[in-house]
Amino acid sequence: MSPRSRSFYRFVFAAVALTAFVAAPLAASAQGPYKVIDHWKLGGDGGWDYLLADSSAHRLYVTHGPRVEVIDSQTGKPVGAITGLHGTHGIALDNAGKFGYISDGGGNAVVVFDRSSLETVATIPVGTNPDGIIFEPATQTVWAFNGRSKDVSVVDAASRKVVATIALPGKPEFPAVDGQGIIFDNIEDKNSIVRLDAHSKTLTATWPIGCESPSGLAFDVAGHRLFSVCDGKKMAVTDSQTGKSLATPAIGDGPDAANFSPTKSLAFASCGEGVLSVVNTADPKYASVESLQTQRGARTMTYDAANDRAYLVTAEFGPPPAPTPDRPHPRPSIVPGSFEILVVGR
Repeated sequence: MSPRSRSFYRFVFAAVALTAFVAAPLAASAQGPYKVIDHWKLGGDGGWDYLLADSSAHRLYVTHGPRVEVIDSQTGKPVGAITGLHGTHGIALDNAGKFGYISDGGGNAVVVFDRSSLETVATIPVGTNPDGIIFEPATQTVWAFNGRSKDVSVVDAASRKVVATIALPGKPEFPAVDGQGIIFDNIEDKNSIVRLDAHSKTLTATWPIGCESPSGLAFDVAGHRLFSVCDGKKMAVTDSQTGKSLATPAIGDGPDAANFSPTKSLAFASCGEGVLSVVNTADPKYASVESLQTQRGARTMTYDAANDRAYLVTAEFGPPPAPTPDRPHPRPSIVPGSFEILVVGR
C-alpha cells in the first residue's frame, strides 16, 4: 500500500457529509457537474495504490496488491492481469505502445511487461520500496522513485539496466514530466518539490510548497503549473519554471492523487474521506467548483482526457483489528471481494 495510508485511514471512519456540487464559475459552470456514472466490481483481495489510463488502447492499469489488473476502459470488463508481483504501487507506459513498467515495492524492483501479451519480460532491481514511477520520453528512461531509500533509480529502457541513482532530500511521492527531459516529484516529508534533469541525470532544484505532506502531482505543461495535493485540505499550485507558489485552493481531506485536464482547465484531487475535488484552473482564484461525493477510501485515481472520465478505486471496510504496541492505530480490514472502480463522468 502507499505511504499515504497514514492520512487515508484517519478518514476511513469519518462520516461522509458532502455536497455533490457547488455552483461553478466561468467555463466550468456551462459544462455541468461530474457524477459517479458506474461501479465496476473487480473483486479479489488485498490493498491497492495507483492506476493509469491508456487512452489509445482503451485500457486501465490498476495496481492491486501482488498484481496489476488490466481493464477495458469502455466496458469495465477485465482484459487480463500481470501477476507474480510482491506489492505494486504505480505503472508507467512507454511512448511506443510496446512496454509497461511496474514499481513493485515489495520486490524492490521495476517489472517490465509486454503490453500486447501482458507477460513479464524483465525484472530490474532498483532501490528500496519503489513507489512513484514514470517514463521520460526524451531520454527513453524509466524513473522509479524509491520511498525508503529516498532516491530515484534511472533505468535505460533499451538496456533495461539502472544507469544512475540520484539521492533525494526526502521521501519521494508522485512524479510528473514535461516530455522534454525535465521531471518533477513531490517530497512528502519535506513539503517540497524537486526538479530533475533527465539528460544530465541530476537534481537541479528543490522548492518548498505551501502545504504539508504532498502526494499526488499533476502537471499543466503548457501553462507551466504543478498541482500537488496535500494534507490540511489543500492543493498547492506551483510555477514549474520559477518554483513560485501561485495558490493553495481548498480540496477534500486525505488526498492521494491529482490529475489535470488541459482541455477543460480543471485540476482533480481524489480524497480518502470520499470526495473528488474539482478546481477551476482558468479562474485566477483557483476556485473549487465541485465536491463530488464518491466513496470512502477512493483516494487514488486516473483521468482519461479522451473521454473526460475519471476512474477511482476503493473497497468496503470492516472494523480494524485490536491495537497492539507495534500497531497502535491498525488499519481497518478490507471486506473480501469488494474492490471496485468508480467511473466519474458528465
